[in-house]
Amino acid sequence: MDYGVHLPHLGRAVDGATLQRFAHRAESIGYHSAWVSDHIAWPAAIESKYPYSDDGTFPAPPGVPWLDPLGTLLYVAACTERIRLGTTVLILGYRPPVQTAKLIATLDHLSGGRTILGVGVGWMREEFEVLGMPFDHRGARADEQLQVFEALFTQEQPSFEGRFYRFPPVGFQPRPVQARVPVWVGGGTEAAFRRCVRFGDVLHVAFTPLERIREHIARTVALAEEAGRDPASIGYSARVYLDFDGTMDPAKSLSGPPARMLETIEQFREAGVGHLLLDPVARGGVEGRLEAVERFAAEVMAAR
Repeated sequence: MDYGVHLPHLGRAVDGATLQRFAHRAESIGYHSAWVSDHIAWPAAIESKYPYSDDGTFPAPPGVPWLDPLGTLLYVAACTERIRLGTTVLILGYRPPVQTAKLIATLDHLSGGRTILGVGVGWMREEFEVLGMPFDHRGARADEQLQVFEALFTQEQPSFEGRFYRFPPVGFQPRPVQARVPVWVGGGTEAAFRRCVRFGDVLHVAFTPLERIREHIARTVALAEEAGRDPASIGYSARVYLDFDGTMDPAKSLSGPPARMLETIEQFREAGVGHLLLDPVARGGVEGRLEAVERFAAEVMAAR
């Protein structure tokens, strides 16, 4: 099992020194990857339903400090050497695809090939509207953006002609260091499973009970077989709360004492999950979350 950790790039204590110390410590104690989430600006009144809370409310107020995800990873790339750098998830419809591809390629180039491109289609119509970007057909647009990325990352003189996006032959250098930037498709819907089979390397689900994850994996395997793709070529990742104090929903968490966490991890492993992204929850702000990350490494990671 690989373990990633969500970086403190949102909230009251956002600053460069904190990010650098947190990322450097996560790398030094053996975490596989460091992750950021994607929101830019949203109004106070939101009617769209947040898919990861029971009542559909988005937990972050509109004034919360929230650093840009790719800008944050570029900063973290400069102060780390080995830890992989991922988005959980980059909302493709928030940005023009060629510009996004340039940022991804830049991150991979400067980090020495450490990028993980987690992608999603988004859920908050109001944020799309604030950004002046279309909310309609966002799944089809996301699929086409992934095709744009592939063209830009692999062709000597890329061009593209699609339903939503098009450009003539262009120069696009430098390309990513990795021959293929791994695509982790976020979501727990039929459309996400199909997108993963078509474009993805990993299906990445967030705050989802294990029984539902088993269903998601089974459906993705079935779709891969229908498409003639080897199901073993697709991996599975789950984002969960790291919650030693047991304050969050246990069905969406690694919670309780280390022995219980180890049992839960084994259940994830048996289900087919190969990566757990830990979203630490703890008293004491960033310092408390970092202590939880350190404790997990010492008492859980080291025990396996």
